[in-house]
Amino acid sequence: MIRLRHKLFIYALRLFDQVLLVSVLLLGLDLTGRKNGTGSLSTLLQNYYEPSASVGLLLVGITWIWIFNTLVHYETNRLKTLRSQIFDVAKANSAASFLLMVVATVFSYRRITNELILTFWVTTCGIGMLSRIILSKVLMVVRRSGYNYRHLLILGANEQARNMAKRIDATPVLGYKIRGFVSDQPPDTAFNQDLSPHPQIIGQIKDLKNILENEPIDEIMICVPFLEQFGTVTEVVRLAQELGVVVRLFPDPDTAKILSRSHIEQFEGDCVVTMFREQLLLQLLGKRVMDFSVSFILLLLLSPLMVATAIWIKVTSPGPVFFVQPRVGMNKRSFKLLKFRSMFIDAEKRKAELAHLNEMDGPVFKIKNDPRITSVGRFIRKTSIDELPQLLNVLIGHMSLVGPRPPLLSEVQRYEWLYRKRLSIKPGITCIWQISGRNEVTFKQWMEMDRYYIENWSLWLDIQILAKTLPVVLLRKGAS
Repeated sequence: MIRLRHKLFIYALRLFDQVLLVSVLLLGLDLTGRKNGTGSLSTLLQNYYEPSASVGLLLVGITWIWIFNTLVHYETNRLKTLRSQIFDVAKANSAASFLLMVVATVFSYRRITNELILTFWVTTCGIGMLSRIILSKVLMVVRRSGYNYRHLLILGANEQARNMAKRIDATPVLGYKIRGFVSDQPPDTAFNQDLSPHPQIIGQIKDLKNILENEPIDEIMICVPFLEQFGTVTEVVRLAQELGVVVRLFPDPDTAKILSRSHIEQFEGDCVVTMFREQLLLQLLGKRVMDFSVSFILLLLLSPLMVATAIWIKVTSPGPVFFVQPRVGMNKRSFKLLKFRSMFIDAEKRKAELAHLNEMDGPVFKIKNDPRITSVGRFIRKTSIDELPQLLNVLIGHMSLVGPRPPLLSEVQRYEWLYRKRLSIKPGITCIWQISGRNEVTFKQWMEMDRYYIENWSLWLDIQILAKTLPVVLLRKGAS
């Protein structure tokens, strides 16, 4: 539980920030009036005060409180670094100054000049950041003197637990004293190194309840594999909750990535924890807007070329103009992929007899000099014209401009488990594989490129890939 002095400290800090804003503004108004010869602030209020002027200032004061509560995050978090505190204060004071400028413009406060606003911003940011630095130095002196510290118990007897202990020992300003470790492993497999000045392992997980009853523990840091020992972590949290002990979880990098994408939501009054929900909603909207608008414009601009290609295909070989094939899209949903037909109409029947000529490893079938390709088909493949009808797939929403290439169902059925992640997003016309050699890279490299794209996706990455696609197409790099 938060102690009374901690609560008082938080409220005092909130009050300090607001008093600083108001004091700097009033002092600035007073000095501006004296400088311009219009009188001090008190004189102005006595002779020219209008009640309507209070509306804007009241709005500023209320909004300032909201801004600081939102951006500064007042809390007794010992792990919050000085740098992040200074950054938060700078953001909040910048937002407060911007609000003051807007209100001064809307309500025509002639005394609140641009010069005054600039001075207000510089002063509040400077004093606010300086206050955090001074506070940090004071706390460091106090905690190094043996006061205002918290007893810490580390759950785990592994490399992660040892590294965490070293980091805490190296940062005395945090104000932690490590009481010892609770091992999640058998005694003969836990670490045995000397970890002075704090004790080593003081018990096993089965002893945790007795340790919490007999030792003065304020916080527990959990440094065990979260997914492997979920039941253990849950039991530790339950015991800590019953005794009012703070629990901090330090997951391994893979688990941290999972937890960082979790959300706590409400469903008809019940609490729901949602994992892996997409967080880049605005970027996804931007991606769809870009897909729709670019594909629509390209279809209009390239329609003469597409019509000419269709006629060329029709008059040079029997069969349909378009090749329509079921492909696997996002989350394994099937859709019909459109391409200009580049092969003879019996190409699928001849695939089995040519299987021994496949030049790609993995489940993908590709032959560099495929005898099933028509003379027209060889040209439109080299120039990627055969892919242009897929702009219709993008316009409809089955595909995106950028994304992993859509596979056949037969290919998906042969995927290794980790390769199936490429089905978690919309397939695309171009991707990292397209601009990195295409048929010149191995299947494993191809899958790794798709995995990198999914894990690092952003709208800016899409734009970069699109920009690199044009020269690759013009130079016919890797196409066959």
